[in-house]
Amino acid sequence: MKTAMIKISVAALLSAGAAFGAFAQEFTKGVVNKVDVKANKVTIKHEDLKSLDMPAMTMVFRVEDPALLERLKEGSKIEFVAERVNGKLTVTEVK
Repeated sequence: MKTAMIKISVAALLSAGAAFGAFAQEFTKGVVNKVDVKANKVTIKHEDLKSLDMPAMTMVFRVEDPALLERLKEGSKIEFVAERVNGKLTVTEVK
């Protein structure tokens, strides 16, 4: 009986780990072209956004967290995560 419970527990942990891995965000490399603090937007020339099935291009993204904008400077090379938030392409993380 204990062996069966251990097997079930291990299976549950492995499933949870796999699910968590599926939600891990993929960072994309880019260069900041413009920062618009008033509009909470940033223009980035980026590589392929695989998570959004989008080719490399230059485009404008929303930024939900104004603190992220403070860290961005024109000409800076960055790695970022972009997601669809309420239907809008939004930068959610930067490193």
